Amino acid sequence: MKIAAVRVTPIAIQDPPLLNASGVHEPYSLRAIIEIEADDGTVGLGETYGDRPVLEALLRVKDALVGLSPFDLNGLRRCAAGGTASPSTHAPAYADKPDAKVFSAFEVAMLDLQARLIGVPLHELLGGAVRRQIPFSAYLFFKFAHDVDPSYAPDPWGEVLSEAQLVGEARTMIEQYGFGSIKLKAGALDPEHEVACLKALKRAFPNHPLRIDPNANWSLETSIRMAELLAGDLEYYEDPTPGLEDMARLHAATGLPLATNMVVTDFEEFRRNIGLNGVQIVLSDHHYWGGLRATQVLAQMCDTFGLGLSMHSNSHLGISLMAMSHLAAVVPNLTYACDTHYPWQDDEVVKGGKIAIRDGCVSVGDAPGLGVELDRDALATLHERYLSCGIRERNDVAQMRKFRPDWQRVKPRY
Repeated sequence: MKIAAVRVTPIAIQDPPLLNASGVHEPYSLRAIIEIEADDGTVGLGETYGDRPVLEALLRVKDALVGLSPFDLNGLRRCAAGGTASPSTHAPAYADKPDAKVFSAFEVAMLDLQARLIGVPLHELLGGAVRRQIPFSAYLFFKFAHDVDPSYAPDPWGEVLSEAQLVGEARTMIEQYGFGSIKLKAGALDPEHEVACLKALKRAFPNHPLRIDPNANWSLETSIRMAELLAGDLEYYEDPTPGLEDMARLHAATGLPLATNMVVTDFEEFRRNIGLNGVQIVLSDHHYWGGLRATQVLAQMCDTFGLGLSMHSNSHLGISLMAMSHLAAVVPNLTYACDTHYPWQDDEVVKGGKIAIRDGCVSVGDAPGLGVELDRDALATLHERYLSCGIRERNDVAQMRKFRPDWQRVKPRY
């Protein structure tokens, strides 16, 4: 059995005006859909970033995979190393992992293909499910109303800037999806206001564990001050301040459990963290940790050193969601509910439409591979949108400058 063809299709999916530490989401988020076809016609699927540097690297690598065995992941690694992407000027620090991102993108599709060829679900190929229901967290954002710019599609959420608006957003999301925990994306507004909003969530949902993620936009001093205000309210404190050293100082000063997807993003940083005790919870992401198998290694390392483990998310569709879910199904020490932006995305490229989230969980079944099939009509529509939208690299700073011309990318801002 050999790989006969590899297809990479960039798409643009609608995104609301969600606020974050860098600025505001653009009206479209870019993804790339990968198909790896074996010579018997079986196709494995993958999904990853669609920004120009990653897309160019994917396109450089894809044809080199033709002729490989679908089981030759070392062959894939050699090919991926030859197609390294140049880092994007506007990409977050953790995204500067070009080899890992390219390898991961094709690895998911190859593993999906492997599982389909032998007729087993991906979680069985990865070692066997220890859970079939994968818990996810409600992922809350402050946001502008969609009519702030005509490029945004209408959305039902409206403006979310106040305590009452945020509690309403949380209530709607929890009622719709059944989430049992809540994460607030912070670092966008005044820290005291964001903390007041989290306390409003605590009053409204006293039994839901809470997390806050300022995306390293608070100074160490601000992070300590906010920690004092948040005492007793948090399940964990995620990336409030930049740098592993300051995270270690913050933990020493407050004793709060700190989580990260920004300062422990590869095994070298993992090693440094063990010496510093900067973070106690690693938020993995197979897209830049080097794939599903590498993330299983990370899980073993977290277990060895007594660190908590969960999953980070970015704007994504159902192929990535199911890859996350099959991976989470086989990781015994998944300590916390995973992140997902999925409720914010209305588009989809899998048949049957959006993946169900019930009681806060995604289910993994026994269908071969990822358990989803590609909707080619939807793929074609979203590819046409990519061609026409004009966006080729994510740039939340430039988007915010449309509304606030003096906006600068400064971290920490507060």
